[in-house]
Parts: sequence; C-alpha cells; structure tokens
Amino acid sequence: MRAFTYTRAKDPVEAAQIVAREPGAKFIAGGTNLLDLMKLEIETPSVLVDVQDLKLDTIDATDDGGLRIGALVSNTRLAADKRVRRDYAVLTRAIVAGASGQLRNKATTAGNLLQRTRCPYFYDTNMACNKRKPGSGCAAIGGYSRQLGVIGTSDACIATYPGDMAVALRVLDAGVETVRGDGRRRTIPIADFHRLWGDHPERDTVLENGELITAVTLPKPPGGVHLYRKVRDRSSYAFALVSVAAVVAKDGSGRFAFGGVAPKPWRVEAAEQEAARGAKAVTAQVFADARPTKENAFKLTLAERALASVIDEAREQTA
Repeated sequence: MRAFTYTRAKDPVEAAQIVAREPGAKFIAGGTNLLDLMKLEIETPSVLVDVQDLKLDTIDATDDGGLRIGALVSNTRLAADKRVRRDYAVLTRAIVAGASGQLRNKATTAGNLLQRTRCPYFYDTNMACNKRKPGSGCAAIGGYSRQLGVIGTSDACIATYPGDMAVALRVLDAGVETVRGDGRRRTIPIADFHRLWGDHPERDTVLENGELITAVTLPKPPGGVHLYRKVRDRSSYAFALVSVAAVVAKDGSGRFAFGGVAPKPWRVEAAEQEAARGAKAVTAQVFADARPTKENAFKLTLAERALASVIDEAREQTA
C-alpha cells in the first residue's frame, strides 16, 4: 500500500471541496472495497477524506410517502429497518444476499453503490485492463469470461457491476442525492447513475470529480410481491452469475431488474409489458442486444429460468 494523507471533513460540502481540489483524493467511509483495492495498488489515492462523521446516517420518511436513506447508513441497518422490510422487501432481500454479515456491518449505502467490478483481470495488475489502466486493452476479451457481461458491454470492457443492493434500487426507481464542492445539489435517477463502459470503462458512474453522495431516495412503495433471486456458484459470500429483483403485482404485471449481466443493474421497462406471457417473452426483449461470449452465453438461459422461478413464486403468493 502506498503512502497517503488522511483528513476528516466537517460537513459534506467541505468533503466535496477537498476531493475536488486535491488530485487523487478519495472519500472513505466503511472502506470495504477501497482498502482492498489500495492493498493491491489498483487504487492509489494521495488523500483519504473520511466522511464517517457527517451525520448522513438516518432513514427518514419523505413527504411523498417514500424514504430518504442517508449515505452512511450501514447495509445491516438498512436491511433490518422495519419500514424497509415491510414496504421495500426486495431491498432487504437483495442486501442480505450480498457479502457477509461482518462486511454488511461496515458497508454503507453510498459505498455499496460505488463498489468496483470484480472482474479477475481488473484485480490482476499483470494483465491488460482498460478499467484499471485506460488504453492498455482488455484481457478478458478472449480470456476467461464466465462471470462477465453479456449485454451493455463494449469492445473496451466486458466487466459487470457486481452489487446486489443497486439491482433492487433499480426496480424501485430510486434516486441518488449528491452535493458538489460549490454547494450545488442534484438527484440522479438510479437508472442513469452507473455508466455503460463505452470507450471509457475507467468511469463507473456519472459522478463528477469531488461529487459526494449524501442520500438515496425511494418513492412511495410499490405494492405487490417483492422478491430477489440470486444465482451463484456457492450459497454465500459469492457474486451473482445472474440475479433478479422483482416486484410483481396481483394483476400479474411486474417490474424486473437483472444483476450480474451488465455494467449496471439491467432493466428494460418496455419488456415488463410481456410479464403475462411469461419469462421467455420478457427476457427475449431484455436481452435482445446481448453479446455473450462462448463461456457466458449460459447466462441468457439462466436469466430466463431465474425470472420464471420468481414469477411462479409471486403467483403462488398472490393466488
């Protein structure tokens, strides 16, 4: 791990100012992903700006019947909140499907959104990786790609976004609140927050330099059966090969988002109109532009079967 300086910010705007001003500066809260990347010298920040004291750790009701979740709320606390368990159960299910209990105790809402890919070539500094070193190439293309992306990828990168929580947030139409060093604030729809890799896979999100996440907002809860299905190589502490976040209403209509398949949580709203016709009809549209490799083409069938099991379970619960 390389040397760095450390400072604690007094408020969100100050934190954003420091990171925007200092080349190579990074925010740190739980550090569950960043510290691992620093040990491997994949991330080499010159300054760490600790935001743990910024009082962004509450879960509050909003005037429109939703929730505002502070950026520093731990994954454990968020999943256990009685309002989340009652009204946004897909979020609780997604969070507890991820990582381990110890990591969830430290991991934060904002940090979870910002976690980086687990592509093995990104983690191996001896291999070419445009995400780690722009312009160096992508060793995953033509390499071992079983766990990598099948849609939304590019000729520069086929890595996937690894998280579970964001897949549930996508199906819930969440928003991401931020602040910049000049005090300007905005809310980014979760659908727009993570980028497709394109020619710049080193940029994971649409955040500007120094822009700090302060909260995640949830609109009024959608009724129906909330489910999260995660298919992985082992039953715990593993990233998804395919995951499905679903909210299925009594009339059979549904919302579906997929994880483990793309650079971002993958949802095609137009395909949800096909829910009454079954999983095959939905996934045919969701993955219409898929570009799988020979090693991960199975993910398309796996996604269809995972969605079919979710739809069947939802129908049983509403019967």
